[in-house]
Amino acid sequence: MCPADIAILKPHLHREFLGLRTQLETANAPIKTVYFFESGIGSVVAKLRTDVDAEVGIIGLEGMTGSALVMGDERSMHDCYIQLDAEVLSIDVVSFTSLLSESPTLRPFLLRYVHYFHLQASFTGLINARLKLENRLARWLLMCGDRVDGDRLTITHEFLSVMLGARRPGVTVALQTLEGRGLIRSNRGEVIIRDRAGLIKMANGSYGRPEAEYARLVGHIH
Repeated sequence: MCPADIAILKPHLHREFLGLRTQLETANAPIKTVYFFESGIGSVVAKLRTDVDAEVGIIGLEGMTGSALVMGDERSMHDCYIQLDAEVLSIDVVSFTSLLSESPTLRPFLLRYVHYFHLQASFTGLINARLKLENRLARWLLMCGDRVDGDRLTITHEFLSVMLGARRPGVTVALQTLEGRGLIRSNRGEVIIRDRAGLIKMANGSYGRPEAEYARLVGHIH
């Protein structure tokens, strides 16, 4: 983002600390606030009905909520909530949309991020349809690892089942598979990444291409 756009955004940004499950966007409801992440992770979750849902995208320090606003809509298609405790910079929707109109460069820059996010989501759809659960889990852990400091992820099996669109017993087996190969250590409510290179191999080609596109379009995540 160019210095001029940072300057016009800054007076409207408010720092907040948001805990697990904090709702950021609600499906089919107007977006009220845009959040730029400085730490933590948000999950974009698609829901067919109450008992059928799955994560379709994640947002960390590389990104923001409110993609629909950048594209000219006012409503979110999916739910979005905090997956790992986050520090964010928030801006109300009225100020944000006004700045999008005021700046000739802000919307084009943010559209590059939105394009990347759609690439991420499209790969998630492909991978969820074609790869094994342990491959998908490896990719998901790598993506989260890109967005947090250190190697520890605070996450329950129940939450992982939503993130991966899988039943809890299957998630447990996938975690045991990765742990048995020395790639992670899984404790109650926590996963520790031990072998990142091994996880990349386990991801079976599903990790890396959207990340490379982010670097091309926006810059490196870290």
